[in-house]
Amino acid sequence: MRLRGDDSQTRETHRPVERDAGLNPFDIVQRQCDMCASFIDLDPNVLEIIRVPMQEVHVSIPVRMDDGSIKVFKGFRVIHNNALGPAKGGVRFHPDETIDTVRALAAWMTWKCSLAGLPLGGGKGGIVCNPKEMSQGELERLSRGYISKIAPFIGPDKDIPAPDVYTNPQIMAWMMDEYSKIMAKNQPGVITGKPLLLGGSAGRGDATARGGLYVLREAARACGINLRGAAIAVQGYGNAGYYTAYLAHKLFGSKIVAISDSKGAILNKEGLDPQQVYEYKIKTGSVANFPGSEAISHDELLELEVDVLCLCALENVVTQHNASNINAAVLAEFSNGPTTPEADEILYEKGIHVLPDFLCNAGGVTVSYFEMVQNFNLFFWDEEEVHSRLDKKMTSAYYTVLETSRKNKVNMRMAAYIVSVKRVAEAIKLRGWA
Repeated sequence: MRLRGDDSQTRETHRPVERDAGLNPFDIVQRQCDMCASFIDLDPNVLEIIRVPMQEVHVSIPVRMDDGSIKVFKGFRVIHNNALGPAKGGVRFHPDETIDTVRALAAWMTWKCSLAGLPLGGGKGGIVCNPKEMSQGELERLSRGYISKIAPFIGPDKDIPAPDVYTNPQIMAWMMDEYSKIMAKNQPGVITGKPLLLGGSAGRGDATARGGLYVLREAARACGINLRGAAIAVQGYGNAGYYTAYLAHKLFGSKIVAISDSKGAILNKEGLDPQQVYEYKIKTGSVANFPGSEAISHDELLELEVDVLCLCALENVVTQHNASNINAAVLAEFSNGPTTPEADEILYEKGIHVLPDFLCNAGGVTVSYFEMVQNFNLFFWDEEEVHSRLDKKMTSAYYTVLETSRKNKVNMRMAAYIVSVKRVAEAIKLRGWA
């Protein structure tokens, strides 16, 4: 276990680590794409196509609030590229959502689907709202209102939304039902991440974390790390963060030494019980002050000398300003876009093995694809089969990226881009677009 030595002095909890508002996520995506294009000598005409989204829909959604007033919410749905197949991507409900964030996420979905070998393109949606301040009735009216606005642009063979930040199976059920009403027929395949009773897939709830842990398992083997007893820090404790911690502890016997959420960060060098921390967070609203833990700052959690640092929050967490302070042997990106290009180079020079986002967190869209297949066939698999199929997909993707990294002497993110961009570029050529 690699963990920083004891510090008996009282720690002071500083400001939380947040995504750098000065870094435009879509600019970062385009820079990464340009870097890859230069490296593989990509046809400039293909580059012109993949640098920008193919389609953007901006909508205003009037919702009657519980107090009788009308509030208008801004929403987006973006298709980045569909050369490989129908667009696929989640819908976020977040107060800080922007069109550039959605554009970036849609592009990452393109590369994620390509890398995982799925016959899908990249899409993403978002609504600017704070779901924590809304009732169930308001959320339902917002969800249905969003679908009523974007219905002409989505469909089982066109663009298939799914859950993302602050959306869940219940919200997906409302969206699917609204679309079915508009189409005047049952359309379960228009949405994934649905409840099991409405055509959801077994194994979808923890798919993002489980898929990432399959990748981490192989990375640990490649790096000579024994995950049993390995020290793991988890930044962000929502769905992905909780399941990452819980499954790492359950499947591998890893020691979860630090956990954070937006309100605090905690440390216990002897290990934290992921389930107990989660139950405490549900009860109190935060992991902060969990009994038997020590309060640390968000910055300190990122800089712990651990075997694995799991990033499970939002974008632009590791930048050129703090990358040199990262001390994990493996950095696993369960969230989208947590590391900037400048940080990537610093981490690579330090010898930190980065599992890039659109490799590490591709488990969610992979099981969403499995859900689509099951919906089309009206035949559903058990959880064991879903896990087995997911394991094969994620393991294959990891070794493809690792081999590309070693062959081309580039970092893992650039290797992932090389693999995914080449596949999309070939599809664009075959279709005759460029």
